[in-house]
Parts: sequence; C-alpha cells; structure tokens
Amino acid sequence: MNTTKVCCVIGAGDATGGAIARRFAREGYEVCVARRTESALAPLVESIQAAGGRAHAFGLDARREDAVTTFVDRVESTIGPIEVMVFNVGGNVRFPILETTSKKYFKVWEMCAMAGFLAGREAARVMLPRRRGSILFTGATASTRGAAGFAAFAGGKAALRALAQSMARELGPKGLHVAHVIVDGMIDTTFTRTQFAEHVASVGPQGILDPEHIAESYWWLHQQPRDAWSFELDLRPWVEKW
Repeated sequence: MNTTKVCCVIGAGDATGGAIARRFAREGYEVCVARRTESALAPLVESIQAAGGRAHAFGLDARREDAVTTFVDRVESTIGPIEVMVFNVGGNVRFPILETTSKKYFKVWEMCAMAGFLAGREAARVMLPRRRGSILFTGATASTRGAAGFAAFAGGKAALRALAQSMARELGPKGLHVAHVIVDGMIDTTFTRTQFAEHVASVGPQGILDPEHIAESYWWLHQQPRDAWSFELDLRPWVEKW
C-alpha cells in the first residue's frame, strides 16, 4: 500500500503557489508543482529539497484537457495518491473594454475558469474512489466584483468561484473538501515592490499579503475536521478597503 501523501500545486509561481508548496512539503507531503515552463520551477524544487522536503517539477499547460489528464495520471502512477489539489493559476490582466479582444478574453477565461475546471474534475476523478481529499481554488478580488478594466479577469474568476461552489455541494457529501480562497489585496512580490513602490511604502510591510501567511490558510483548510468545513475564506491586509 502506497502511504505517500501528495500535494499538487498547479500554478506554482514565485509567490503564493511556491509558498503553498513549501508549506505542504514541511508537513511531509510529496509536492508536485506545475507551471507552463518546467525549468522555471528549478529554484522552488531546489529550495524544498534543501529544506529536507520532496518535490517534483512538471511543465503543464493547464488549459489543455489531455495535458491535465496526463499530469494527474502520471502523478498517481509514479509518485502517489493525490491528497490535495491546489489550483493557483492567475490571469490578472487589465484592458479597457474596447481593447479587450475576443482572443484576450477567451485566453483569460481559459486560464482562470477552464483550467480550474480541468484540474478540479481530474482531481475528483482520482479522489472520489478513496472518499477523501482537498481541492483548493485560488480566487481574487475579481471573484466577487469586477473593477474597471478587468472584464476578462473578473469573468474568469467569477466563473471559477461558481465552479468551486458547485463542486463543493456535489463532492462534499462524498468526502471531498472543496474550498475557495479569495485573496483580496496586493501580494508581496518583487514585482509589487518595484511597480507599486509608493503604495507599499504608504501601507508598510503588513499592508500587503505575505505569501507564506496565505499558505498557512491553505494548510489550515486541508486540516479542518469534516464536521466544520469552510467553503470560502477571504484574506486581506488589515488596511485593505473592502
């Protein structure tokens, strides 16, 4: 019997996704991290391994059905049963509505909604026979309200939230914990500190979200007892207006 515990993070970037992978690795999970370019995952995998964890990198276009199916099957057959699936793909782009071409809108929808559907469905496919597992989706401010210039992003993230709700209602009674995390605020990254330096200086270090602190909430969600599951968390700095 394979006792390996596997956590998959699709969209394992340099901030939130990477922090989630490191958090689960510290708990003994075999972490499978995926993003479009496999080589970009090397620093994350090396950092996890240097800390004594186990990590595997996968190049994955999460918008493609055959690619997601192959990824899940490969993890299950060569590494171990997936206990946690984290979908953390972004797509936060801004275009005035008249500059939002159908191609741009569709690509963002594919990244936020279609890819989330594929990841969630394939995770459910392998988790349901075991009647356990967590499927965690990363949302954003745009999940619940669309700001000016973010028609594509809001459309995609709102669709992802609705998907998560539907899956939670269907799969919860069958033993799978589906949850949606709204990250409402700027995340502390190199890009944020360089491109929004004035804002960062004005709010201070606790005015932007620390990826490591975001990751703690994902771990907490996965650890919740079945008699008190959360479907949705919203995380924001204490100074954020909402």
